[in-house]
Amino acid sequence: MAISSFSNPVRMNHAYNLLNLHSYLTSRISERNAGRSTRLKADADAKENLALRPMVRTHEETGRKCLYVNFPFTWQIEGLSREESLPLLHQLYAHAARPEFACRFRWRKGLLAFWDNRCTMHYACNDYQGKRREMHRMTIAGGRPQ
Repeated sequence: MAISSFSNPVRMNHAYNLLNLHSYLTSRISERNAGRSTRLKADADAKENLALRPMVRTHEETGRKCLYVNFPFTWQIEGLSREESLPLLHQLYAHAARPEFACRFRWRKGLLAFWDNRCTMHYACNDYQGKRREMHRMTIAGGRPQ
């Protein structure tokens, strides 16, 4: 839904053909942690894991187009510098975060949440200060983004 309502269709059509550099960026942990409610932990043994991913992917089951950028992990657009990439990336992040595309989950004891990571962006709001956040992540293997 978010992708089909993008306010600049020419710019969005351009994004359909772009690839982004996706990385855990172990060498930039402090920079990435600056804007996060949950902190990433540096792993001394980890190597930077870089992958090219499409900016827009097609969901394997529905055929719908989905934005495939992620604020913590999308570093830049292939063929552009980070500085050249940021204006379009920030525009896409802001568009995807609009309230009409959001689901605000209010946690209560015993609740369970799950989502399809192939077409959903998620963000943990730090609205539980003073309380313990316990998360168990399970990932189901799937196809490569197309």
